[in-house]
Amino acid sequence: MFVTKTNNQWIGVSTQEFLDEAMEISKGLIALGVEPGDKVGIISGTRYEWNVMDIGIQQTGAIVVPFYPNISESDYRYIFNDSGIKICVIADSELNEKITNIKADTPALQHVFTMEKVAGAKHWSEIKKAGTSIDESNVQERMAKVKYEDLATIIYTSGTTGNPKGVMLSHRNLLSNVEATIEPIPADKNSKVLSFLPVCHVYERMLHYLYMYIGASIHFAESMDTIGDNIKEVKPDVFTAVPRLIEKVFDKIMAKGDELTGIKRKLFFWAVELAEEYDVVGKSAWYHFKLKIARKLIFSKWQEALGGNVKAIASGSAALQPRLARIFIAAGIDVLEGYGLTETSPVISVNCHQKGIRIGTVGALLDGVSVKIAEDGEILVQGPNVMMGYYNLPEATAEVLKDGWFHTGDIGEFVEGKFLKITDRKKEIFKTSGGKYIIPQAMENKFKESRFIEQIMVIGEGQKFPAALIVPSFAFVTEWAKRKNIELGDGSNDAIANSEAVHARIMKEVEDFNKGYGNWEQIKKISLLNKELSIDGGELTPTLKLKRKKIMELHKAKCDAIYCE
Repeated sequence: MFVTKTNNQWIGVSTQEFLDEAMEISKGLIALGVEPGDKVGIISGTRYEWNVMDIGIQQTGAIVVPFYPNISESDYRYIFNDSGIKICVIADSELNEKITNIKADTPALQHVFTMEKVAGAKHWSEIKKAGTSIDESNVQERMAKVKYEDLATIIYTSGTTGNPKGVMLSHRNLLSNVEATIEPIPADKNSKVLSFLPVCHVYERMLHYLYMYIGASIHFAESMDTIGDNIKEVKPDVFTAVPRLIEKVFDKIMAKGDELTGIKRKLFFWAVELAEEYDVVGKSAWYHFKLKIARKLIFSKWQEALGGNVKAIASGSAALQPRLARIFIAAGIDVLEGYGLTETSPVISVNCHQKGIRIGTVGALLDGVSVKIAEDGEILVQGPNVMMGYYNLPEATAEVLKDGWFHTGDIGEFVEGKFLKITDRKKEIFKTSGGKYIIPQAMENKFKESRFIEQIMVIGEGQKFPAALIVPSFAFVTEWAKRKNIELGDGSNDAIANSEAVHARIMKEVEDFNKGYGNWEQIKKISLLNKELSIDGGELTPTLKLKRKKIMELHKAKCDAIYCE
C-alpha cells in the first residue's frame, strides 16, 4: 500500500499493516482524551506516518488540521489558537523547536509528539503505547457514528494577504471528489504512483485517498531533489506535479538536447518543433506519421527518463503553459491538467481522454459538479465537493457562498460549451493609469515559453504601462553566452542579472511576445532579478503561486526604478 525508501531500499507496508497501525493510533488518541470534534494537528512533509495519523485521527471522530512544515511561527500560533488544537504530531527536531517556541501562547495544546526521535520530545510511538488499555470496540463505536456530512478536516489556506482561513471539508466533500476522479486517472490496483507534493495540501491528499480507494501502491519520493532518480527507480504509472516542476523537467530535457551534435541534435529539435504543433483536434495523417517516427526516435527516450511506464502526469495548483501540455502529450506522456481550489476539495474540472482533452483549457467538469459564469466572468461552482464554509468566519463564508454557489475569484469561460478555460484571478487583474485592464497570469504563462525566462511577474497597476520583473533562466543564459562568446563577468547570478547583453536579449524575447498583445498590454520595460522567487524567500505560497504584494515590497527599488523616469 505504501512504499518508503529506507537505507537505499524500497520497503513496503501492506494494507493490513497500515490499518492495524492506524487502529493503534486511534486507541492511543482515545486514551489521551481525544473526543469527537476535537482538533488534532499534523505537521510534516509527505511520508507514511502522515497517512497513519490522518486515518487514525478520523476514526476517532476528531478533526484533522494539517500544516505546511515551512510556514512562520506566527502562522502556527494563529492556526493553533483559531482551531484550538489539543494534540499535535510533528516530523522532526526543527519543527519541535518552532512549536516549543509558541507553546506558551497556545493554551489548548496538551501534547506534542514527534515522528522522528528528538531529544527531550515525546516520540509518536507513545500514542500507541497509551492505547494498549483501550479496546478496539471503542474505536469501532466511534467510527460507526461518523456521518458522511460530518466535518473531516480544516485546511488553512496559505493566503497571499491577511491571516490564513480554515476551509472546512466534510467526508462527503472529499469522497465525492475521490469518486469523480476514478475515471480520469489511468491507474488501478496494479499501479504504482509516486508522491512528493505536500500531502497537507488538499490536491495531493485527495489523490492519496483515491489511490487508497483503487488500491494503487503509493511510493514516497525521498525529496524534491531526488525526484528524477526516484522516478527511474519506481517506474510509476502516474505521478502528480505542479507546473513549476513540469517546467523544470522540460528544461532538463532541453538542456540534454543542447548537448547533442550533428544529426542527433537536428532530430531532437525537429521532434520538439513537431510536438509544438500538436493538437488533439484535426491533424493530418502525414502529421501523425511524422509524430510516430519522432516518438520512436526521440520521445521514447523522454519516456525512459520518466521510468518508462508513465501513463499520465496529473497537473494542478497553477496554470500550465499550453505549449508544455502540447509537447508532453505529443511525446506520448499525457498531462491531465485540472482545476480546483481547497474550497472545492479540490477538483472542479480535468483534461482527460474520457471527456476529451482541449489544450489551453482545464478540461470538462467532473460528474456531479456544476459551473456557471457570472456576468463579470467569475467562475461559480456548485456540487458535493463545495466546502462547508470557513472555520470561525461566517462573514468571509457569506462573501463566497451565495445562493448555493461558491464564488471562486477566478475568471473564465467555456470553450465549445464544454471545456473550462481560466483567464485570470479576479483579484489579480489590474488597470493601468489609462484605465486599460491587464490580465497578468495569462501573459506570464505565455512569456515563460521563452527558454531565457525562468520566472516572470507582470506589474503596472495604476501606472502608464505594464512592465515585468524577470528571473532569467541562469543555466540556459550561461550556455547561450558561451555559444555567443559573450562575457558574463564572474558568471554569477548577479553578473547575469546586471549584464546589458542579457537584458537586451531577454527584452528581445519580450518584444517578440508583445506582438500578440494590444498596444496597452505590451510590456515596455523589464528588470532582471538575481535569484529565483521561492517559498523560503516569502515570494511564493506553499503551492508555488506568486505572492504579488510581497514581491512588490521586496523588490520595491526595482519597481520604482522602472517607473521613475
